[in-house]
Amino acid sequence: MDRFILLMLASILAGFALLKAPLTGTFLSGLQPVTDLIGILAIVIFSLVLIFKGVMALVSK
Repeated sequence: MDRFILLMLASILAGFALLKAPLTGTFLSGLQPVTDLIGILAIVIFSLVLIFKGVMALVSK
């Protein structure tokens, strides 16, 4: 499998990890909205890249 695709999948998983990170009760609790935004953006952007790469692979064959 292509290393680029594995990197995109790992980035999507990292986005989900940022969304599920329990920051309440720590000194980072003020950063919760920022980490949620970064996680959502990572999931959306890297998912769109994977969809684009898949469509391009289907069209080229």
